[in-house]
Amino acid sequence: MNNPLRILQTLDRHLTAPAEITLFGRAALALGFTSTAGSAAFAATHDVDAILPLGWLAAEDENLDFWEAQQRTNAELEPEGLYVTHLFREVEVILTPDWLTRRVRIPLELQRLTVFRPAPLDLILTKMARGDENDLADIEFLLTREPPTVDQLQTAFARARVPDLLEIQELFRAAQPKVLALAKALE
Repeated sequence: MNNPLRILQTLDRHLTAPAEITLFGRAALALGFTSTAGSAAFAATHDVDAILPLGWLAAEDENLDFWEAQQRTNAELEPEGLYVTHLFREVEVILTPDWLTRRVRIPLELQRLTVFRPAPLDLILTKMARGDENDLADIEFLLTREPPTVDQLQTAFARARVPDLLEIQELFRAAQPKVLALAKALE
């Protein structure tokens, strides 16, 4: 079973009005790419992580249905250990300034929920906040899907909005040569 899909289908069922969500993390990898190698590992994730645009957050009253649907989804799926969790404001995630305009719609057959994922370069940036081996493996996967050039990666690194947390900034800097080495090895 594809856990992220099941979570989103449940969220969709609990919505009473149209809504959208931008996935990142393994849910974005499981659902956002066709014929994904390693998709069984991605599909086994127990949560759905999302990026919340600041403009969307500013319209609080318009999004109450989403928050209520999220709570009902989590309550329904909690016995199975599945959740909609880690809902980050866009300023809490490493992204390029224009990430929102470059999102990619994920074609899922849902009634009310429209699902997006960031463009591959932005997904790579989101994975550079921890720099652990799992994230590097996910970055390698992304580099094989829509391979950016080394110049494109370096430009994305330079343009990235990095949260104002020293630890994340240091991890992002430390991950850059590792990501560039992966990209060069795959050329």
